[in-house]
Amino acid sequence: MDKQEQKHKRRVRYKGTHPRSYKEKYKEHQPEKYGDTVEKVISKGSTPAGMHISICVKEILEFLQITPGQIGLDATLGYGGHTLQMLKCLESKGHLYALDVDPIELVRTRERLEKLGYDDKILTIKQMNFSNIDQITAESGPLNFVLADLGVSSMQIDNPERGFSYKNEGPLDLRLNPNKGISAAQRLKEVSKDELQGMLLENADEPYAEEISRAIISEIKRGTDISTTTKLQCIINDALQFIPKDTRKDEIKKSCQRSFQALRIDVNNEYEVLYEFLEKLPDSLAPGGRVAILSFHSGEDRLVKKSFKRLLREGVYQEIAPDIIRPSAEECRINSRARSTKMRWAIKA
Repeated sequence: MDKQEQKHKRRVRYKGTHPRSYKEKYKEHQPEKYGDTVEKVISKGSTPAGMHISICVKEILEFLQITPGQIGLDATLGYGGHTLQMLKCLESKGHLYALDVDPIELVRTRERLEKLGYDDKILTIKQMNFSNIDQITAESGPLNFVLADLGVSSMQIDNPERGFSYKNEGPLDLRLNPNKGISAAQRLKEVSKDELQGMLLENADEPYAEEISRAIISEIKRGTDISTTTKLQCIINDALQFIPKDTRKDEIKKSCQRSFQALRIDVNNEYEVLYEFLEKLPDSLAPGGRVAILSFHSGEDRLVKKSFKRLLREGVYQEIAPDIIRPSAEECRINSRARSTKMRWAIKA
């Protein structure tokens, strides 16, 4: 039988001189093949599509003081940038555990690290919430070092299909694990005006919480379907037209960012998860064990700060960071998403 000749299907090219949509940036999704393109994007202070640039790597490694033979945990695997640097410090001796709730990115990161030679002899990756750190130590024993990067990864934010950003059209989802819980769109259908206002205030310190919550609930009562990122962005935009024109654009942008943040924190129960992690953390550390936590907004940082200070007073920690540590000006120039980072650390007594 003659084989039917298959026509070669060409990749859809983008219009203009530069790719705009997430899918069009095919070169950025393949750093191993298009390294020059990725370097150019990073040098301009942007994050390549499908990637995440790790923050405060130097500061983290200097504090953790990882040595070969130790047992550690990366509580938030993400793209695996921090994980990779910690694995290098272990020099194939000891073991590193890494957790993530995101089933989509976890698989990709596992594959990247396996290609670099890090198999289950040195690295154990689990799809698990870091609030379950006690389940890890039941297997690993006390940990010599722990890192928790509380930020959402760039590859999650930039992918329109995940619905994390108001900048691109996509489903209003915002779940770190899209197979668990309810989406942000569904959450808005269930929430009251007072509850939504409180969510915006507590989770994001939103100054226009009353106006935004009133507008959203009003639209829902009218039967408006707020199921996309751009629809929610439009409602927020319309609700804040009373802001003086000279500052309106910038203020609306910030309110959109804060509103999406507040919803993300709510649908993923991020404060509850962090609180549980902080409570279990001391029992998970070996004497002299070190923990570093990166937070990205005031609510997270307050929880970490209060926990560390209380446990220092109680003698559980022998030392904590006297103040927050921020990324260098050079790092913020290269990676604009580093600007809001706050790092705190503690050492077990």
